[in-house]
Amino acid sequence: MKKQHLPTKTCAVCERPFTWRKKWEKNWDEVKYCSERCKRNK
Repeated sequence: MKKQHLPTKTCAVCERPFTWRKKWEKNWDEVKYCSERCKRNK
C-alpha cells in the first residue's frame, strides 16, 4: 500500500495535520488528537 493516499485530520489541540495510522483503523472517526500528549492536554 502506498502511503501517499492516507486520509488526514487536524489535531484539536495543536492544530497540526496528522495522517491515518493502522492502530486507528477501527475508530478513525472518533480520533481527534494526534498524540497521547495532546489528548492529555485537552
